[in-house]
Amino acid sequence: MDTELLDLYVREHSSPEGDYLYRLYRATNIHTLHGRMASGHLQGRLLKMLVQMVKPRNVLEVGTFSGYSAICLAEGLEEGGKVYTFEINDEMEDFTRPWIEGSSVADKIEFIIGDAITEAPKLGVTFDMAFIDGDKRTYIETYEMVLKILRPGGFILADNTLWDGHVVEKEYDHDHQTQGIRAFNDYVAKDERVEKVILPIRDGLTIIIKN
Repeated sequence: MDTELLDLYVREHSSPEGDYLYRLYRATNIHTLHGRMASGHLQGRLLKMLVQMVKPRNVLEVGTFSGYSAICLAEGLEEGGKVYTFEINDEMEDFTRPWIEGSSVADKIEFIIGDAITEAPKLGVTFDMAFIDGDKRTYIETYEMVLKILRPGGFILADNTLWDGHVVEKEYDHDHQTQGIRAFNDYVAKDERVEKVILPIRDGLTIIIKN
């Protein structure tokens, strides 16, 4: 099966990402070292749709990167909704902030430079949804932080949980990022406080509901 052809077919039969996000994704790949970390067309449309389905008022994002996913999340919000997005790497701010502030949903996004694990609880906000896409080595710590400030029945979306398939490849046993993802997946699988399912979309997206 030609996976590239199939990926193209899927994108062509999904809602378009729009010109602004297309240009942001292209700029991310041109001007950053790890451009493919941005959510991209298909996952971005899924994030927007999940927000439209859940109808959260407050969304927490851990790991802004270039702002692509934050904009997608904000696109799905109803009036009065807000995305609080944290980026720990302050070197991304000069690239990311203008793209967020130039978007049509800028008023729905609060972009914060800092460590979400310590800083998000200080906001005093109860969240309805969270998108975890930060340092894979600290996914468990991030997850525990999010659970404390997430309402019962709230949703967590965890990105990269298949990690290019490395989670099942022995040659990556000593890779710290892979170890972090594996530990997180095992941890969530055993956690009776939540319901969970991994979707094999793109690099793996785990949907978690807090009981």
